[in-house]
Amino acid sequence: MRIATWNINSVRMRLDLLFRLIEEERPDVICLQETKVVDADFPLGPLVERGYVHAHIHGMKGYNGVAILSRLPFSSHDVQHWCGKQDCRHALAHLPGGIELHCVYIPAGGDIPDPAVNDKFAHKLQFLDEMTHWLGTERTPDRPMVLVGDLNIAPLEQDVWSHRELLTVVSHTPIEVEKLAAMQASAGWIDAMRRFVPPEEKLYTWWSYRAKDWAASNRGRRLDHIWVTPPLEGALQGIKVLRDARGWEPKPSDHVPVIVDLNV
Repeated sequence: MRIATWNINSVRMRLDLLFRLIEEERPDVICLQETKVVDADFPLGPLVERGYVHAHIHGMKGYNGVAILSRLPFSSHDVQHWCGKQDCRHALAHLPGGIELHCVYIPAGGDIPDPAVNDKFAHKLQFLDEMTHWLGTERTPDRPMVLVGDLNIAPLEQDVWSHRELLTVVSHTPIEVEKLAAMQASAGWIDAMRRFVPPEEKLYTWWSYRAKDWAASNRGRRLDHIWVTPPLEGALQGIKVLRDARGWEPKPSDHVPVIVDLNV
């Protein structure tokens, strides 16, 4: 089973790039974040033509939005809401083999890492706390699960271009890293990407639009993640970060797709 996750930053704007991902990598399941479209306007037709006949779409106009597109059938699917909002950030589906797949888009958190003065950062911290509690009480580590998505946190020192300079920058602050670690511990999640790329090596999935030459400056962060629970650890076959997709034309996303292969 090949699963791809991608913050596509508008599925309609970058539909041709999604087709390129499909043609080049042939994923069985695609999880998208920031689809930025209401469900009725999601461009499902051409994706069905390409074999993704099973779809779980959870979107809103202009912002956020998650989707799970699959060649494999779902036995069921659902959504979760956090912080009293229905802002389309968490979809889940049950795949063959009893695998529960979560597609998640955690809030970015704004620019100021202080919840007292920045409501967006307060929302992000509350979201992490609520989701961690739910995973710890409603799910157990013996359940085969995969969690993918734009978690908007780069937890390790080598997940950012400069640990020292980004310690006070939203996405790498100590409180965010601490809360993400608590979420990871909640159901015994395993960081699949770091099973194949040692923590001592740089690993990025996002490069800012603000850079004049993103590749030359290479000031990246690993904001996109793939986690599995212990029953699937032995099924991990490999991961791939499609770094070149940051330069796909026209109009690339600032995130790149990440792919995991599971022997299930």
